[in-house]
Amino acid sequence: MRQTIAVITPAYRAAATLPETVRSVLGQTHAHWQHWIIADDGLDYAALLAEHGLADPRQVFLSSGGVGRGASVARNAALEALETPYAAILDADDRLKPQKLEMVLAALTRHGIVTTALDVMDAGFTHLRHVGAGPDRALRPGAHKWVNLSMDSMIAWDRRRGEERYDPGLSNMTDLEFLLQLYRTNAQGLHLGTPLHDYVKRDNSMSNGKDVAAGMIASKTEILRRLESGHYGLAPADVEGLAAFLRVSLAAEAGYGAALAARPGLLFEDHIEPMLAAARKG
Repeated sequence: MRQTIAVITPAYRAAATLPETVRSVLGQTHAHWQHWIIADDGLDYAALLAEHGLADPRQVFLSSGGVGRGASVARNAALEALETPYAAILDADDRLKPQKLEMVLAALTRHGIVTTALDVMDAGFTHLRHVGAGPDRALRPGAHKWVNLSMDSMIAWDRRRGEERYDPGLSNMTDLEFLLQLYRTNAQGLHLGTPLHDYVKRDNSMSNGKDVAAGMIASKTEILRRLESGHYGLAPADVEGLAAFLRVSLAAEAGYGAALAARPGLLFEDHIEPMLAAARKG
């Protein structure tokens, strides 16, 4: 029997973007999925999708229990309710490539965590760059961010091998924090080097918007503190690798505002990449 995977999408003021996201799920080559859409704004997304001709019996609609409670609360609401063995995250303005669920499910038969390369795009779905593209490879937590230097909400995981919850107390970087929780019970994950996830950069994208550096720095500093205090129970070499990445990332955050002013439109990924290369050489 083909396994079912739950795709979890928090929706906050997502009326303009969610239909395209949903089309990408409907277009999957693997048909055994549930799409959990969690309203964090009181909007009736079932009615919205029906108006666009996108209603499907595999869609499940929930509420976060309020308005603006945050993506972590919304995702946790789905995690408390769903019963599928596998889950994946999809933000309400991103898309899946047609073969993503098929390919990650094949990998999840052997690995508890699967991540994929990103196709970074602008709001009009014009390609900007790839992140993490290359050969498929098993990655320990200490190496993960050096390969995937951008966001981590492309993740899929076997809930039987690591069932955790998102941290509503962090304003940013909740995807990385969740991934580190999963690494408690998974020594490594598999990274698929094929870009299977469209990561859309909007003006207010967390890693590319204005006035977000303070929140990013606070969250990265807290994750670094947890990491080095043994909170995630990782091996010393993995702690060292992740800590080294986070220190470079904190330096990149501190200098990003000036770099963006000098080069309007500069992606954070393009800003941090040479800094990571220099750290590797050093």
